[in-house]
Amino acid sequence: MKFGVIIFPGSNCDHDAYWAFKEVFEQPATMLWHDSHDLQNCDAVIVPGGFAYGDYLRTGAIARFSPIMESVRHFAAAGGLVLGICNGFQILCESGLLPGVLMRNRGLKYISKPVQIRCENPDTPFTNQCKKGEVLTVPIGHMEGNYFCDDATLNQLRQQNRIIFRYCSPTGEVTREANPNGALDNIAGICNEGFNVLGMMPHPERASEPALGMTDGIKILQSLVNAGVLKG
Repeated sequence: MKFGVIIFPGSNCDHDAYWAFKEVFEQPATMLWHDSHDLQNCDAVIVPGGFAYGDYLRTGAIARFSPIMESVRHFAAAGGLVLGICNGFQILCESGLLPGVLMRNRGLKYISKPVQIRCENPDTPFTNQCKKGEVLTVPIGHMEGNYFCDDATLNQLRQQNRIIFRYCSPTGEVTREANPNGALDNIAGICNEGFNVLGMMPHPERASEPALGMTDGIKILQSLVNAGVLKG
């Protein structure tokens, strides 16, 4: 199982993701340059967090035009596994790989803290190590994490069980108080129709080993490793 982590100008979580897969999970991993079309025969692509191209215009708006994202779109259309984290989620939405947009946080402040998210669908390549309704503690760090889409899209996400994570209380209640950024329907992560592309605002790679103080992210990343091994 080979993982490719994209590097954009302004990425700052690329090495975190690389370390998690290469060192924690002992999987082959490589860096993918934004200005290249070459995915280097990777089995899964990680679109990491950060501030791609300085978040100029709006988050992900420039990154969507990079050569590597053209290859990622073809890769995803063929069923390849793609995980977008934080800025990566924003880029996936701008690229049309996921519906909706990520807007400024409610309160217009940058938020960096651990939050709780509830697994709504354990039957995906990204959640096969989770139980339905399981609460995970994973950190966030963003200014534009307020997910929004139109009513028709929201209904489709609900009906197709594509809302994968929702912000919740430590005991699993989905409430306004547990929503750190104002995201519609407390959405923290969604999948595409093929369930091979996931975008999420929380950072599982920052909760992937005891030294980081949190380990719940292991379940998400291990799920992806397992899915890739089974698919291969």
